[in-house]
Amino acid sequence: MAESGEATKVKEPDAATARGRTRDQVPTGVGAAILGAAILGTAFNLRPGAVALGPELGAVRAALHLPDVVASLLTTLPLLCFALVGLASPWAAKTFGLHKTVVASLFLMAVGQGMRALTDSGIVFVIASVGALGGIAAANVLLPTLVKYHFPQRLGLLNAAYGISLTLGVAAAGVLTAPVGGFFGSEEGWRYGLGLWGVTAAVAIIPWVFVPRAISNHSAPGDARSLTGKGGQYGVKQVVRTRLGWIMAVFLGLQSLHAYAIFGWLPSIFTGAGISTVNSGLLLGLTTAVGIPLAFIFPALAARSQRPIGIMVVTGAGMLAGYLGLLLVPETLPWLWAILLSLSTVNFPLIMTLISYRCRTAAGVSVLSGFAQGAGYLLAIPGPFFVGALHDISGSWDAALLFLILLVPPMTVMAIISTGPHAIEDELGV
Repeated sequence: MAESGEATKVKEPDAATARGRTRDQVPTGVGAAILGAAILGTAFNLRPGAVALGPELGAVRAALHLPDVVASLLTTLPLLCFALVGLASPWAAKTFGLHKTVVASLFLMAVGQGMRALTDSGIVFVIASVGALGGIAAANVLLPTLVKYHFPQRLGLLNAAYGISLTLGVAAAGVLTAPVGGFFGSEEGWRYGLGLWGVTAAVAIIPWVFVPRAISNHSAPGDARSLTGKGGQYGVKQVVRTRLGWIMAVFLGLQSLHAYAIFGWLPSIFTGAGISTVNSGLLLGLTTAVGIPLAFIFPALAARSQRPIGIMVVTGAGMLAGYLGLLLVPETLPWLWAILLSLSTVNFPLIMTLISYRCRTAAGVSVLSGFAQGAGYLLAIPGPFFVGALHDISGSWDAALLFLILLVPPMTVMAIISTGPHAIEDELGV
Protein backbone atom coordinates (compact mmCIF):
# COMPACT_ATOMS: atom_id res chain seq x y z
CA MET A 1 0.00 0.00 0.00
CA ALA A 2 1.26 3.48 -0.77
CA GLU A 3 1.89 5.74 2.17
CA SER A 4 -0.53 8.58 2.77
CA GLY A 5 -0.03 11.50 0.39
CA GLU A 6 2.05 9.51 -2.08
CA ALA A 7 0.90 8.55 -5.53
CA THR A 8 0.92 4.84 -6.34
CA LYS A 9 3.93 3.92 -8.41
CA VAL A 10 2.99 2.06 -11.54
CA LYS A 11 5.34 0.03 -13.69
CA GLU A 12 4.43 -0.75 -17.27
CA PRO A 13 4.95 -4.45 -18.08
CA ASP A 14 8.01 -5.00 -20.20
CA ALA A 15 8.30 -6.80 -23.53
CA ALA A 16 9.11 -10.11 -21.87
CA THR A 17 5.61 -10.38 -20.45
CA ALA A 18 4.03 -11.12 -23.81
CA ARG A 19 0.66 -12.06 -22.39
CA GLY A 20 0.49 -9.13 -19.98
CA ARG A 21 0.59 -9.07 -16.20
CA THR A 22 0.48 -11.89 -13.72
CA ARG A 23 -2.92 -13.06 -12.62
CA ASP A 24 -2.75 -11.40 -9.19
CA GLN A 25 -2.27 -8.01 -10.87
CA VAL A 26 -5.49 -8.30 -12.88
CA PRO A 27 -8.65 -6.82 -11.30
CA THR A 28 -11.11 -9.50 -10.20
CA GLY A 29 -14.57 -9.65 -8.68
CA VAL A 30 -16.21 -6.29 -7.99
CA GLY A 31 -13.16 -4.37 -9.20
CA ALA A 32 -13.24 -6.10 -12.58
CA ALA A 33 -17.01 -5.54 -12.86
CA ILE A 34 -16.70 -1.81 -12.15
CA LEU A 35 -13.81 -1.36 -14.55
CA GLY A 36 -15.60 -3.42 -17.19
CA ALA A 37 -18.75 -1.32 -16.79
CA ALA A 38 -16.69 1.85 -17.14
CA ILE A 39 -15.04 0.61 -20.34
CA LEU A 40 -18.28 -0.64 -21.91
CA GLY A 41 -20.20 2.51 -20.93
CA THR A 42 -17.53 4.60 -22.62
CA ALA A 43 -17.56 2.37 -25.70
CA PHE A 44 -21.32 2.89 -26.04
CA ASN A 45 -20.72 6.64 -26.37
CA LEU A 46 -18.01 6.43 -29.05
CA ARG A 47 -20.37 7.00 -32.00
CA PRO A 48 -23.68 8.72 -31.04
CA GLY A 49 -22.08 12.18 -31.05
CA ALA A 50 -21.02 11.61 -34.66
CA VAL A 51 -24.05 9.67 -35.90
CA ALA A 52 -26.91 11.50 -34.19
CA LEU A 53 -26.55 14.74 -36.16
CA GLY A 54 -27.44 13.08 -39.47
CA PRO A 55 -31.17 12.54 -38.76
CA GLU A 56 -31.51 16.06 -37.34
CA LEU A 57 -29.21 18.01 -39.68
CA GLY A 58 -32.09 19.53 -41.64
CA ALA A 59 -33.81 20.77 -38.49
CA VAL A 60 -30.52 22.12 -37.10
CA ARG A 61 -29.77 23.98 -40.32
CA ALA A 62 -33.22 25.58 -40.31
CA ALA A 63 -33.16 26.51 -36.63
CA LEU A 64 -29.62 27.95 -36.59
CA HIS A 65 -29.68 29.31 -40.16
CA LEU A 66 -26.53 27.43 -41.10
CA PRO A 67 -25.13 28.06 -44.60
CA ASP A 68 -24.37 25.12 -46.87
CA VAL A 69 -20.63 25.35 -46.26
CA VAL A 70 -21.12 25.01 -42.49
CA ALA A 71 -23.47 22.06 -42.95
CA SER A 72 -20.86 20.38 -45.13
CA LEU A 73 -18.21 21.09 -42.50
CA LEU A 74 -20.35 19.39 -39.86
CA THR A 75 -20.52 16.21 -41.93
CA THR A 76 -16.70 16.24 -42.27
CA LEU A 77 -15.89 17.03 -38.64
CA PRO A 78 -16.15 13.47 -37.24
CA LEU A 79 -13.41 12.02 -39.45
CA LEU A 80 -11.28 15.17 -39.14
CA CYS A 81 -11.46 15.17 -35.34
CA PHE A 82 -10.90 11.42 -35.17
CA ALA A 83 -7.73 11.88 -37.22
CA LEU A 84 -6.17 14.90 -35.52
CA VAL A 85 -7.15 14.16 -31.93
CA GLY A 86 -6.39 10.47 -32.42
CA LEU A 87 -2.77 11.30 -33.20
CA ALA A 88 -2.49 13.43 -30.04
CA SER A 89 -4.26 11.04 -27.65
CA PRO A 90 -1.22 8.90 -26.70
CA TRP A 91 0.60 12.10 -25.69
CA ALA A 92 -2.34 13.10 -23.50
CA ALA A 93 -2.32 9.68 -21.83
CA LYS A 94 1.41 9.95 -21.15
CA THR A 95 1.01 13.46 -19.74
CA PHE A 96 -2.14 13.13 -17.62
CA GLY A 97 -2.69 9.37 -17.20
CA LEU A 98 -5.01 7.02 -19.04
CA HIS A 99 -7.95 7.06 -16.62
CA LYS A 100 -7.96 10.83 -16.28
CA THR A 101 -7.77 11.31 -20.03
CA VAL A 102 -10.68 8.94 -20.69
CA VAL A 103 -12.81 10.65 -18.02
CA ALA A 104 -11.93 14.04 -19.50
CA SER A 105 -12.99 12.69 -22.89
CA LEU A 106 -16.40 11.70 -21.55
CA PHE A 107 -16.73 15.12 -19.94
CA LEU A 108 -16.03 16.76 -23.31
CA MET A 109 -18.65 14.53 -24.94
CA ALA A 110 -21.27 15.42 -22.33
CA VAL A 111 -20.57 19.17 -22.32
CA GLY A 112 -20.17 19.43 -26.09
CA GLN A 113 -23.39 17.58 -26.88
CA GLY A 114 -25.22 19.49 -24.17
CA MET A 115 -24.06 22.80 -25.66
CA ARG A 116 -25.19 21.70 -29.10
CA ALA A 117 -28.64 21.06 -27.73
CA LEU A 118 -28.90 24.42 -25.96
CA THR A 119 -27.25 26.95 -28.25
CA ASP A 120 -28.89 29.31 -30.74
CA SER A 121 -25.58 30.17 -32.37
CA GLY A 122 -24.19 28.35 -35.37
CA ILE A 123 -20.62 29.18 -34.32
CA VAL A 124 -21.16 27.77 -30.83
CA PHE A 125 -22.76 24.68 -32.37
CA VAL A 126 -19.64 24.02 -34.46
CA ILE A 127 -17.29 24.64 -31.51
CA ALA A 128 -19.37 22.34 -29.29
CA SER A 129 -19.31 19.69 -32.01
CA VAL A 130 -15.51 19.88 -32.16
CA GLY A 131 -15.35 19.42 -28.38
CA ALA A 132 -17.71 16.45 -28.35
CA LEU A 133 -16.03 14.78 -31.31
CA GLY A 134 -12.59 15.42 -29.85
CA GLY A 135 -13.65 13.61 -26.69
CA ILE A 136 -14.91 10.70 -28.76
CA ALA A 137 -11.66 10.56 -30.72
CA ALA A 138 -9.47 10.42 -27.61
CA ALA A 139 -11.52 7.69 -25.94
CA ASN A 140 -11.59 5.82 -29.25
CA VAL A 141 -7.80 5.49 -29.15
CA LEU A 142 -7.34 4.88 -25.43
CA LEU A 143 -9.99 2.30 -24.54
CA PRO A 144 -8.10 -0.55 -26.26
CA THR A 145 -5.08 0.46 -24.17
CA LEU A 146 -7.05 0.06 -20.96
CA VAL A 147 -8.38 -3.31 -22.09
CA LYS A 148 -4.85 -4.50 -22.87
CA TYR A 149 -3.46 -3.33 -19.53
CA HIS A 150 -6.22 -4.37 -17.15
CA PHE A 151 -7.49 -7.53 -18.87
CA PRO A 152 -4.51 -9.04 -20.75
CA GLN A 153 -5.81 -12.58 -20.24
CA ARG A 154 -9.35 -11.71 -21.32
CA LEU A 155 -8.65 -9.75 -24.47
CA GLY A 156 -11.03 -11.78 -26.62
CA LEU A 157 -13.98 -11.39 -24.26
CA LEU A 158 -13.39 -7.71 -23.50
CA ASN A 159 -12.75 -6.71 -27.11
CA ALA A 160 -15.89 -8.57 -28.22
CA ALA A 161 -17.95 -6.87 -25.49
CA TYR A 162 -16.34 -3.55 -26.40
CA GLY A 163 -17.32 -4.07 -30.04
CA ILE A 164 -20.94 -4.89 -29.32
CA SER A 165 -21.29 -1.95 -26.92
CA LEU A 166 -19.91 0.42 -29.56
CA THR A 167 -22.25 -1.01 -32.20
CA LEU A 168 -25.23 -0.71 -29.85
CA GLY A 169 -24.37 2.96 -29.49
CA VAL A 170 -24.39 3.38 -33.27
CA ALA A 171 -27.75 1.62 -33.55
CA ALA A 172 -29.29 3.56 -30.68
CA ALA A 173 -28.22 6.89 -32.14
CA GLY A 174 -29.62 5.98 -35.54
CA VAL A 175 -32.91 4.65 -34.19
CA LEU A 176 -33.70 6.95 -31.27
CA THR A 177 -32.46 10.44 -32.19
CA ALA A 178 -35.24 11.41 -34.60
CA PRO A 179 -38.11 9.79 -32.60
CA VAL A 180 -36.99 11.51 -29.39
CA GLY A 181 -36.85 14.80 -31.27
CA GLY A 182 -40.27 14.18 -32.80
CA PHE A 183 -41.78 13.35 -29.42
CA PHE A 184 -40.86 16.78 -28.07
CA GLY A 185 -42.00 18.75 -31.10
CA SER A 186 -41.07 19.25 -34.72
CA GLU A 187 -39.32 22.64 -34.48
CA GLU A 188 -37.25 22.39 -31.29
CA GLY A 189 -37.33 18.63 -30.87
CA TRP A 190 -33.87 18.26 -32.40
CA ARG A 191 -32.45 19.73 -29.19
CA TYR A 192 -33.77 16.79 -27.18
CA GLY A 193 -32.66 14.28 -29.81
CA LEU A 194 -29.07 15.56 -29.70
CA GLY A 195 -29.09 16.32 -25.97
CA LEU A 196 -29.96 12.71 -25.14
CA TRP A 197 -26.43 11.64 -26.04
CA GLY A 198 -24.92 14.26 -23.78
CA VAL A 199 -26.86 12.63 -20.95
CA THR A 200 -25.60 9.14 -21.81
CA ALA A 201 -22.02 10.44 -21.87
CA ALA A 202 -22.50 12.02 -18.45
CA VAL A 203 -23.96 8.77 -17.08
CA ALA A 204 -20.93 6.88 -18.43
CA ILE A 205 -18.68 8.95 -16.14
CA ILE A 206 -20.30 7.46 -13.01
CA PRO A 207 -18.49 4.07 -13.01
CA TRP A 208 -15.16 5.84 -13.46
CA VAL A 209 -15.70 7.59 -10.11
CA PHE A 210 -15.42 4.19 -8.43
CA VAL A 211 -12.56 2.82 -10.56
CA PRO A 212 -9.62 4.11 -8.44
CA ARG A 213 -10.90 2.36 -5.33
CA ALA A 214 -12.01 -0.72 -7.25
CA ILE A 215 -8.49 -1.31 -8.57
CA SER A 216 -6.55 0.13 -5.60
CA ASN A 217 -4.83 -3.23 -5.00
CA HIS A 218 -3.73 -3.58 -8.60
CA SER A 219 -1.45 -1.72 -10.97
CA ALA A 220 -3.37 1.07 -12.66
CA PRO A 221 -1.97 3.06 -15.57
CA GLY A 222 -4.31 5.93 -14.79
CA ASP A 223 -2.17 6.64 -11.72
CA ALA A 224 0.94 7.01 -13.83
CA ARG A 225 2.16 10.05 -15.71
CA SER A 226 3.72 8.05 -18.52
CA LEU A 227 3.44 4.90 -20.57
CA THR A 228 6.86 3.51 -21.29
CA GLY A 229 8.24 0.39 -22.87
CA LYS A 230 11.30 -1.59 -21.88
CA GLY A 231 13.47 0.45 -24.19
CA GLY A 232 12.25 3.76 -22.82
CA GLN A 233 9.56 6.11 -24.05
CA TYR A 234 8.20 5.80 -27.55
CA GLY A 235 5.34 7.53 -29.27
CA VAL A 236 3.34 7.97 -32.44
CA LYS A 237 6.34 9.52 -34.24
CA GLN A 238 8.24 6.27 -33.90
CA VAL A 239 5.30 4.23 -35.27
CA VAL A 240 5.41 6.28 -38.49
CA ARG A 241 8.56 4.37 -39.44
CA THR A 242 7.04 0.92 -38.92
CA ARG A 243 5.49 -1.37 -41.52
CA LEU A 244 2.82 -2.61 -39.10
CA GLY A 245 1.74 0.93 -38.26
CA TRP A 246 1.04 1.73 -41.91
CA ILE A 247 -0.67 -1.61 -42.54
CA MET A 248 -3.06 -0.95 -39.65
CA ALA A 249 -3.58 2.66 -40.74
CA VAL A 250 -4.47 1.74 -44.33
CA PHE A 251 -6.73 -1.10 -43.14
CA LEU A 252 -8.55 1.19 -40.72
CA GLY A 253 -8.72 4.02 -43.23
CA LEU A 254 -10.31 1.89 -45.94
CA GLN A 255 -12.67 0.31 -43.40
CA SER A 256 -13.78 3.76 -42.22
CA LEU A 257 -14.23 4.97 -45.78
CA HIS A 258 -16.56 2.05 -46.50
CA ALA A 259 -18.45 2.40 -43.22
CA TYR A 260 -19.09 6.14 -43.53
CA ALA A 261 -20.00 5.81 -47.22
CA ILE A 262 -22.53 3.11 -46.32
CA PHE A 263 -24.03 5.01 -43.39
CA GLY A 264 -24.14 8.21 -45.40
CA TRP A 265 -25.35 6.99 -48.79
CA LEU A 266 -26.98 3.56 -48.50
CA PRO A 267 -30.57 4.88 -48.09
CA SER A 268 -30.06 7.14 -51.12
CA ILE A 269 -28.73 4.21 -53.18
CA PHE A 270 -31.80 2.14 -52.32
CA THR A 271 -34.10 5.09 -53.03
CA GLY A 272 -32.41 5.57 -56.41
CA ALA A 273 -33.24 1.93 -57.19
CA GLY A 274 -36.95 2.61 -56.69
CA ILE A 275 -37.29 1.51 -53.07
CA SER A 276 -39.41 3.79 -50.89
CA THR A 277 -37.78 6.26 -48.51
CA VAL A 278 -39.25 4.48 -45.49
CA ASN A 279 -38.03 1.06 -46.58
CA SER A 280 -34.61 2.48 -47.49
CA GLY A 281 -34.27 3.78 -43.95
CA LEU A 282 -35.35 0.41 -42.58
CA LEU A 283 -32.74 -1.32 -44.72
CA LEU A 284 -30.02 0.90 -43.21
CA GLY A 285 -31.41 -0.02 -39.80
CA LEU A 286 -31.09 -3.68 -40.78
CA THR A 287 -27.44 -3.13 -41.69
CA THR A 288 -26.84 -1.62 -38.26
CA ALA A 289 -28.86 -4.24 -36.39
CA VAL A 290 -27.11 -7.22 -37.98
CA GLY A 291 -23.78 -5.61 -37.13
CA ILE A 292 -24.56 -5.78 -33.39
CA PRO A 293 -24.16 -9.55 -32.87
CA LEU A 294 -21.43 -9.75 -35.50
CA ALA A 295 -19.42 -7.12 -33.59
CA PHE A 296 -19.32 -9.58 -30.69
CA ILE A 297 -18.91 -12.84 -32.61
CA PHE A 298 -16.13 -11.89 -35.05
CA PRO A 299 -13.68 -10.32 -32.55
CA ALA A 300 -14.27 -13.26 -30.19
CA LEU A 301 -13.47 -15.71 -33.00
CA ALA A 302 -10.43 -13.68 -34.04
CA ALA A 303 -9.12 -13.77 -30.47
CA ARG A 304 -9.16 -17.59 -30.53
CA SER A 305 -7.17 -17.88 -33.74
CA GLN A 306 -3.42 -17.54 -34.22
CA ARG A 307 -4.04 -15.81 -37.57
CA PRO A 308 -7.73 -15.07 -38.30
CA ILE A 309 -7.21 -14.92 -42.06
CA GLY A 310 -10.51 -16.71 -42.72
CA ILE A 311 -12.49 -14.04 -40.89
CA MET A 312 -10.82 -11.30 -42.94
CA VAL A 313 -11.63 -13.11 -46.17
CA VAL A 314 -15.27 -13.57 -45.11
CA THR A 315 -15.74 -9.88 -44.28
CA GLY A 316 -14.13 -8.80 -47.55
CA ALA A 317 -16.08 -11.30 -49.68
CA GLY A 318 -19.34 -10.38 -47.94
CA MET A 319 -18.86 -6.67 -48.58
CA LEU A 320 -17.94 -7.34 -52.19
CA ALA A 321 -21.09 -9.42 -52.70
CA GLY A 322 -23.20 -6.70 -51.08
CA TYR A 323 -21.84 -4.00 -53.36
CA LEU A 324 -22.24 -6.18 -56.46
CA GLY A 325 -25.84 -6.88 -55.50
CA LEU A 326 -26.49 -3.14 -55.17
CA LEU A 327 -24.83 -2.50 -58.52
CA LEU A 328 -26.49 -5.27 -60.56
CA VAL A 329 -29.87 -6.06 -58.95
CA PRO A 330 -30.50 -3.53 -56.14
CA GLU A 331 -34.26 -4.07 -56.09
CA THR A 332 -33.85 -7.86 -55.85
CA LEU A 333 -33.27 -9.14 -52.31
CA PRO A 334 -32.30 -5.69 -50.99
CA TRP A 335 -32.38 -7.07 -47.45
CA LEU A 336 -29.58 -9.48 -48.39
CA TRP A 337 -27.36 -6.67 -49.69
CA ALA A 338 -28.05 -4.71 -46.50
CA ILE A 339 -27.04 -7.69 -44.35
CA LEU A 340 -23.86 -8.36 -46.33
CA LEU A 341 -22.81 -4.72 -46.04
CA SER A 342 -23.16 -4.92 -42.27
CA LEU A 343 -19.78 -6.66 -42.39
CA SER A 344 -18.23 -3.24 -42.98
CA THR A 345 -19.19 -2.24 -39.43
CA VAL A 346 -17.55 -5.37 -37.98
CA ASN A 347 -14.07 -4.47 -39.19
CA PHE A 348 -13.54 -1.69 -36.65
CA PRO A 349 -13.82 -3.90 -33.54
CA LEU A 350 -11.78 -6.49 -35.43
CA ILE A 351 -9.03 -3.92 -35.97
CA MET A 352 -9.09 -2.99 -32.28
CA THR A 353 -8.76 -6.67 -31.39
CA LEU A 354 -5.82 -7.09 -33.78
CA ILE A 355 -4.10 -4.02 -32.37
CA SER A 356 -4.38 -5.50 -28.87
CA TYR A 357 -2.77 -8.74 -30.03
CA ARG A 358 -0.08 -7.08 -32.14
CA CYS A 359 1.31 -5.26 -29.08
CA ARG A 360 3.01 -6.73 -26.03
CA THR A 361 2.39 -3.72 -23.81
CA ALA A 362 -0.30 -1.16 -23.10
CA ALA A 363 2.16 1.48 -24.30
CA GLY A 364 2.36 -0.29 -27.65
CA VAL A 365 -1.44 -0.40 -27.94
CA SER A 366 -1.64 3.31 -27.17
CA VAL A 367 0.79 4.44 -29.85
CA LEU A 368 -0.28 1.92 -32.50
CA SER A 369 -3.96 2.73 -31.95
CA GLY A 370 -3.19 6.46 -32.03
CA PHE A 371 -1.25 6.30 -35.28
CA ALA A 372 -3.58 3.84 -37.01
CA GLN A 373 -6.65 5.91 -36.19
CA GLY A 374 -5.03 9.27 -36.85
CA ALA A 375 -3.52 8.38 -40.22
CA GLY A 376 -6.40 6.05 -41.10
CA TYR A 377 -9.14 8.61 -40.59
CA LEU A 378 -7.16 11.19 -42.59
CA LEU A 379 -7.12 8.67 -45.44
CA ALA A 380 -10.87 8.11 -45.10
CA ILE A 381 -11.95 11.78 -45.09
CA PRO A 382 -12.34 12.24 -48.89
CA GLY A 383 -14.15 8.93 -49.41
CA PRO A 384 -17.79 9.79 -48.62
CA PHE A 385 -17.49 13.09 -50.52
CA PHE A 386 -16.00 11.31 -53.54
CA VAL A 387 -18.88 8.82 -53.50
CA GLY A 388 -21.39 11.68 -53.57
CA ALA A 389 -19.43 13.54 -56.24
CA LEU A 390 -19.36 10.49 -58.53
CA HIS A 391 -23.14 10.25 -58.21
CA ASP A 392 -23.60 13.95 -59.00
CA ILE A 393 -21.30 13.79 -62.03
CA SER A 394 -22.66 10.56 -63.52
CA GLY A 395 -26.30 10.89 -62.50
CA SER A 396 -26.41 7.34 -61.10
CA TRP A 397 -24.88 5.30 -58.29
CA ASP A 398 -23.05 2.88 -60.60
CA ALA A 399 -19.75 4.78 -60.68
CA ALA A 400 -19.79 5.27 -56.91
CA LEU A 401 -20.44 1.58 -56.32
CA LEU A 402 -17.67 0.60 -58.73
CA PHE A 403 -15.32 2.88 -56.79
CA LEU A 404 -16.25 1.16 -53.51
CA ILE A 405 -15.95 -2.28 -55.12
CA LEU A 406 -12.40 -1.48 -56.28
CA LEU A 407 -11.43 -0.58 -52.71
CA VAL A 408 -12.55 -3.89 -51.17
CA PRO A 409 -9.59 -6.04 -52.42
CA PRO A 410 -6.85 -3.72 -51.07
CA MET A 411 -8.69 -3.47 -47.75
CA THR A 412 -8.89 -7.27 -47.57
CA VAL A 413 -5.20 -7.62 -48.40
CA MET A 414 -4.29 -5.18 -45.62
CA ALA A 415 -6.58 -7.12 -43.28
CA ILE A 416 -4.85 -10.41 -44.04
CA ILE A 417 -1.36 -8.94 -43.67
CA SER A 418 -2.36 -7.34 -40.36
CA THR A 419 -2.88 -10.80 -38.83
CA GLY A 420 0.87 -11.53 -38.95
CA PRO A 421 2.67 -12.78 -35.83
CA HIS A 422 5.14 -10.03 -34.98
CA ALA A 423 4.43 -7.18 -32.53
CA ILE A 424 4.85 -3.43 -32.91
CA GLU A 425 7.54 -3.54 -30.21
CA ASP A 426 9.65 -5.71 -32.54
CA GLU A 427 9.69 -2.94 -35.15
CA LEU A 428 10.23 -0.24 -32.56
CA GLY A 429 13.23 -2.12 -31.17
CA VAL A 430 11.95 -2.15 -27.58
